[in-house]
Amino acid sequence: MKKLLLVIDMQNDFITGTLGSDKAQEIVEAVKLKTDEYRKNGDAIIFTRDTHTADYMKTQEGRLLPVPHCIEGTDGHLITPELETEGCEIINKCSFGSLELAEYIAAKNYEEIELCGLCTDICVVSNALILKARLPEVKITVDQSCCAGVSEESHKAALLTMKMCHVEMIGESRDV
Repeated sequence: MKKLLLVIDMQNDFITGTLGSDKAQEIVEAVKLKTDEYRKNGDAIIFTRDTHTADYMKTQEGRLLPVPHCIEGTDGHLITPELETEGCEIINKCSFGSLELAEYIAAKNYEEIELCGLCTDICVVSNALILKARLPEVKITVDQSCCAGVSEESHKAALLTMKMCHVEMIGESRDV
């Protein structure tokens, strides 16, 4: 079976940087174990990076979330060093969800796609729903234990939204 692990935005700024959180820090080890498992099985792994430029504050997102983060060329833009990216693809995306990413993944003909990463309630849910819309017959899974949201309430709401749209939930549920 051709499987893909899509690791969403496990970047320094979302873990320990300007938008970091304790919950984000707590999932790093679980995401590492997940990527190690996929690597051991010879499955594909793609890491995404939220990517902004120096003019971030002039963008719509910058006006609505006035916290510069994941600026290309900064330490905050990098994938956390605890995760091994060698041999994996790294794809920059300039928005929460990416139509280009969905098209790229669709062309690879994966039979199963699993998502994990940050933030459940923004980029994970956006990409999961875009992938489900583009690939309605592909099994799409989210490992809840390898995700963290902006808040516990919005994390749970995003998990429930994905579940209602036939994205399968695995891992520790955290009461969803």
